Amino acid sequence: MSEHVYYDLKQTANITPSMPQQLARELGRRIVAGSIETGTMLDDENALAERYEVSRVVVRDAVKILVGKGLLDVRRGIGTRVRPRDRWILLDDDVLAWHLSAPPSATFLSQLMEIRLAIEPKAARWAAERATADDIAEIEKALKGMEDATDTSESFIIADALFHKAVLKAARNEFLSGFEGVIYSALLVSVRITNKDPRDNGASIPFHRDVLNAIADHNGDLAEELTQKLLSDASKRLKSKFNRD
Repeated sequence: MSEHVYYDLKQTANITPSMPQQLARELGRRIVAGSIETGTMLDDENALAERYEVSRVVVRDAVKILVGKGLLDVRRGIGTRVRPRDRWILLDDDVLAWHLSAPPSATFLSQLMEIRLAIEPKAARWAAERATADDIAEIEKALKGMEDATDTSESFIIADALFHKAVLKAARNEFLSGFEGVIYSALLVSVRITNKDPRDNGASIPFHRDVLNAIADHNGDLAEELTQKLLSDASKRLKSKFNRD
């Protein structure tokens, strides 16, 4: 599943990236994929400018972008080095999106699912307690999108992501919007791993319907419990897929 779908979900896909942003994405993808390993010293500005056929200013600005995301460290008189993964800003939208171009990682996906399990069940509880009629209608619309998405896995995953986004919004806690990217990345990586036939995607719809009904009934206990079960089951299926492979 292309990282462009991630940017579509974040509603940034129509923004044409500048030359420094394009180079930062190229280098960022390679770093995230492990093609440029942790601790590696990048070539100097002149060499990078020649390789990518851009100016030194573009290289310099691209490096600044990656420094801001925690991927690179610049030391005067020493050079530019790839930082350890634990120093990356993993919740950054670009860093999450670039993982979609990298080989699937069981550890990365497991960590994404752990974050979802820690946040989304509680968000569903808050949604049940705080959702307006418009919020519930938005969740219902996303569910309808899942039901109608029988043509491609991509259309189903997008509708699924919008369902969970609508639940976060209904929780009425503005800090939760910062975790949308975790949901999108987890879903998009998951579909790459399972490679499910779109006709099989409907199996999860009744479980999403149950979550919607619990929120609409303002039953916080049930909404939290059902979301916990929905995500736990998905996590177990993904782990079993990795174990088989």
